[in-house]
Amino acid sequence: MPLLHEDRLFPVEGRARDIARALYADIRDLPIISPHGHTDPRWYAENAAFPDPAQLFVTPDHYVFRMLCSQGIALADLGVPRADGGPVETDGRKIWRLFAQNYHLFRGTPSQMWLDYSFQHVFGIDRRLNLDSADWYYDHIAACLAKPEFRPRALFERFNIEAIATTEAATDDLRWHRMIGESGWTGRVVTAYRPDGVIDPEADGFAENVALMGEQTGEDTTTWAGYLNAHRARRAYFKEFGATSSDHGHPTARTEDLPQADAGALFAKALRGSCTTQEADVFRAHMLTEMARMSLDDGLVMQIHAGSHRNHSDPVKAMYGRDKGFDIPTRTDYVTALRPLLNAVGMRADLTLILFTLDETSYSRELAPLAGAYPCLKLGPAWWFHDSPEGMRRFREMTTETAGFYNTVGFNDDTRAFCSIPARHDVARRVDCAYLATLVATGRLSESDAPELAHDLAYGLAKRAYNL
Repeated sequence: MPLLHEDRLFPVEGRARDIARALYADIRDLPIISPHGHTDPRWYAENAAFPDPAQLFVTPDHYVFRMLCSQGIALADLGVPRADGGPVETDGRKIWRLFAQNYHLFRGTPSQMWLDYSFQHVFGIDRRLNLDSADWYYDHIAACLAKPEFRPRALFERFNIEAIATTEAATDDLRWHRMIGESGWTGRVVTAYRPDGVIDPEADGFAENVALMGEQTGEDTTTWAGYLNAHRARRAYFKEFGATSSDHGHPTARTEDLPQADAGALFAKALRGSCTTQEADVFRAHMLTEMARMSLDDGLVMQIHAGSHRNHSDPVKAMYGRDKGFDIPTRTDYVTALRPLLNAVGMRADLTLILFTLDETSYSRELAPLAGAYPCLKLGPAWWFHDSPEGMRRFREMTTETAGFYNTVGFNDDTRAFCSIPARHDVARRVDCAYLATLVATGRLSESDAPELAHDLAYGLAKRAYNL
């Protein structure tokens, strides 16, 4: 018996459901454009087998282990590495049994839909995961992972991925991307420029990161001019490895456009480690405007992922490091925060600035009106905590009336969990087809226009927005 219902996420009402089915049938097999994500380029470079089911599905996926942690299960028992190298569970089967025993915790969540899709469509499984089936699951998936057709490159091709972007720090040497390029494999894996570690004065090792960027580029990054030139050089280096975008994960969407002398003085304080919290925020804000100006010069699409309180738990960060499921959404202002940047470059149609939010209250009040006016702005899809059927539907309902569809950029999966990529795109395609079907059934969209729009939402908008 299939794990997934064939009509999942479609309207219940008959005519709308039939329209959604027809729209989906036309786009379900389109190639995947994955323009922003966090899969490991080393997978594609080395093309080694994934170690075991637990390391594929549980240990690296913060969606999975944060839910288990919320029920009192220790991250160490799930094999999550400790920052100090201390002991954690390494027995994959034991981790998998613990996961299976608690799989009921994911009922009704997007995670269960993604996981069940992977179990059914990637590994051909038709039985439910629980403690009784845990060992069977583990043995079956482990046997699959030992086969050549389950290596990363083979899965990439099987998933029909046309292009995927990974995300690397500004100082990354991009060795894995170089290895991919030299391998002769034709899969398109590009990088994206993530300069947070050399833009945020409060980032761990900021001054050391800036010095390394100077060594990499031959620029004197103790000076403001040399620092900016080093960014330009690194962006050009990333473009050599296919980069079409930069990505900026900031606590807020604040931007500033300071006089260059003031920006230089603030940079000097940042290097000395003497910035106040307020000054660090001002520097980050100004650097978003500098990055936008650089995008006008080199053509990189600019993404701002704002509004996450990163690493909310100090004890978890101390023991396990960053990005361990304790990033929490915060309220975010866009109208006031973006105004300095938009006054500087907002009317430039040759700039693409894609905005993401974790604050859904801003959709109809701020983001859609902004994107519906400024030529440079586009809205990224429902992100992270809202990457769900409900979140995707709310996004469409709250933004389409003001920004339309063509001031959005389709879908991106933004994931570290490789096997969830086709699952996530399938959810987005089904939700969008359901939404379009409702518009057709209620007389707000022509039935003849809907197929073209469904194609754009699934494929065309992302490909065009990210120059892929």
